[in-house]
Amino acid sequence: MNVSEPRHGRLRINYQVHGRARLTDAGFARPMQRMILVDLIGDVLRTLWAHKLRTFLTMFGIAWGIVSIVLMVGAGEGLRVGQAKVAATLGKDVMIVFHGRTSLQAGGTRAGRLVRWEDPDVAVVQAESPDCQYAIPELEQDTVQIHSNYNNAALTVTGSLPPFGEIRSLDVAQGRFYDWDDQREARRVAFLGSDASKQLFPGRNPVGENLYLNDFPYTVIGVMASKKQDSSYDGWDVNKIFVPFAAMRRDFPDKPPETPTTFDQLLVTPRSVEQHNACKAEVRAALGRMHHFDSNDKEACPIWDTVEEAQAFRTMTDGMKYFLGAVGIVTLLLGGLGVMNVMMVAVRERTREIGVRKALGARRREILWQFLIEASVLTSAGGLLGILFG
Repeated sequence: MNVSEPRHGRLRINYQVHGRARLTDAGFARPMQRMILVDLIGDVLRTLWAHKLRTFLTMFGIAWGIVSIVLMVGAGEGLRVGQAKVAATLGKDVMIVFHGRTSLQAGGTRAGRLVRWEDPDVAVVQAESPDCQYAIPELEQDTVQIHSNYNNAALTVTGSLPPFGEIRSLDVAQGRFYDWDDQREARRVAFLGSDASKQLFPGRNPVGENLYLNDFPYTVIGVMASKKQDSSYDGWDVNKIFVPFAAMRRDFPDKPPETPTTFDQLLVTPRSVEQHNACKAEVRAALGRMHHFDSNDKEACPIWDTVEEAQAFRTMTDGMKYFLGAVGIVTLLLGGLGVMNVMMVAVRERTREIGVRKALGARRREILWQFLIEASVLTSAGGLLGILFG
């Protein structure tokens, strides 16, 4: 620091901080009052540039914490959403009710008795299950011989009621799905799975074409949109042919020991996710009364509950998301501790500069502002980098 001759009655004082000359007018007792925000930011940037490695490592700690939070929480949420979409390809909120054997004695009947669902069960379940939106039968036959004018195949044929397309997520790519008029009149109309369509009508639009199912003539009314199905209870939908339940019952009757009125499984959907437990209990109670088994006998009436599976998976992914988010927050806190340590080192290194400034009249608040801006620049730059790369 040196003192120059007075000019115009004012004393000029030059002092040097970090190798830079600073000119201050002693006529104003507190030179830091004249340092505007731009000067403060300029000093901060020069200080950070003078310690490039330290600045980079500090910013990297903040950026890595932000990236960790974004990636970990995003990965957990992406896994949950992706699994929900894939699970919905089987059917949204659907419960498949299979028939089984009794494991409990009930109404004087022995355990181990075979239970089969029959056509009258559908109306009873619908009437006695107010928490269920749909309860429809499904009847199927494997390896049916299919003939078209272009190719032959052995495929699974499934018969059900018109809500089946909505329940099982059979989106229409061409034409339409069968409706209640088709069901009432037992029309021989067929809705093809996407792969079945390609196999039977390669490179052609099959809508309106004829094909034979075990020598019964059917007309193609629609084709299903392709879908990736990760689970199944009777084969992939893309390889099936879907027909009205009445036509299926007439043209493909069950063989002994089945009876002309039995069907394979009952498809049930609740009115809402919150009602699915009540819906399931109502279905078991109605079927138990019709077939004389204890409604608590899960072996007699096994149910594949996709709603329950989805809730369990959601609980697992939520836990994973919160755990990964906590790991990211800890990483970010460690980055914050790094900033704190760097600022403590910076204060110790600049003790002489702080002393000179206080000697020249700088107030404590003005000195704190400079270090606050320096910390803000570090954390803001690190945060922006983390958001950019996250």
